[in-house]
Amino acid sequence: MLEELTGSAVVRLNHAVAVAEASGPEAGLVMLDGLEAELPHHHLLPATRAELLRRLGRTEEAVTEYGRALALVGTQQEREFLLSRRTETERGLRP
Repeated sequence: MLEELTGSAVVRLNHAVAVAEASGPEAGLVMLDGLEAELPHHHLLPATRAELLRRLGRTEEAVTEYGRALALVGTQQEREFLLSRRTETERGLRP
């Protein structure tokens, strides 16, 4: 397995996404636990967590994670995407 060969936290992040697609967002979230220490400045970790939380209907937590991702994102294009996802998610919070 690639993860065993590389020991890469990014590979583990990608594996968690694949598991979430195959087995559901809860399974993917569990796999993300512990990656913060290895990817402390990587926007894709909180962005992935936000998306999985959003899919689970945990919108307040998702909005918080989108905020964390926005604080770390480097490109304008990715920033715009994350802002739009956060806005869509926030709309789900309002009655």
